[in-house]
Amino acid sequence: MNTGYEDGNYGLVSGHVEQGESYKAAIVREAREETGIELRQEDLRFVHFMHRSQKDVYNERADVFFVAERWEGEITNAEPEKCDDLSWFDKNNLPENLIPYIREALRYIEEGIMYSEYGW
Repeated sequence: MNTGYEDGNYGLVSGHVEQGESYKAAIVREAREETGIELRQEDLRFVHFMHRSQKDVYNERADVFFVAERWEGEITNAEPEKCDDLSWFDKNNLPENLIPYIREALRYIEEGIMYSEYGW
C-alpha cells in the first residue's frame, strides 16, 4: 500500500541492510519497525539465500531468509502507512497475491534448498 513496490501483494517482513549492519541485525530491526516485535539474533535460523534479478531494470538483490520461532511482543502493523494488512497463512494455502519471488523462496525452504536464483 502506497510504497510503489508490490502494492496489494503479500510479502514477508523485509527490508534493506543498512551500512555496517549484518543480515541478522537487519531482520531484527525490520521486524521491530514493521511488526513491533523483538527478535534476538541467536533465535534466528538461516533457511535460504536467493540471488534475484529483475530483467526490466538493472536491479540485483541478495535475499537472505531466516526463521524466527520465538519473539517477544505482540505482532501488530507498526507501519500502517506502508502496509494495509498483516495475516498468517497456512503454508499449503498461500494467497494468490503473494509476491512471486517470495512464493518461490518458500517452496525452496520447504524443500530444504538453501540457495536459489530468481529472475535471471
